[in-house]
Amino acid sequence: MTEQNMRDGLLTTLALRYEQDRHQFVSLSKQTVDSSSARLAIAELRNQGLVEEQVRGVIRLTAQGYKKFKNAMLPYAFAG
Repeated sequence: MTEQNMRDGLLTTLALRYEQDRHQFVSLSKQTVDSSSARLAIAELRNQGLVEEQVRGVIRLTAQGYKKFKNAMLPYAFAG
């Protein structure tokens, strides 16, 4: 899986969880945590302030990350 696909998948999963309970962290699978593309995507998102990591492999979207994700999804809402 490419880093961009990993990043998009993580953001989507985290945004859904954020909508349910913004304080809840998501525990990633061992396979995801061991993936170099996932670790790179998480590090990039963390450095941008979009996610916070409680411990390795346990992350959640920040308010800023959720807002940025929703703004990025708006163009798709009007397609079709």
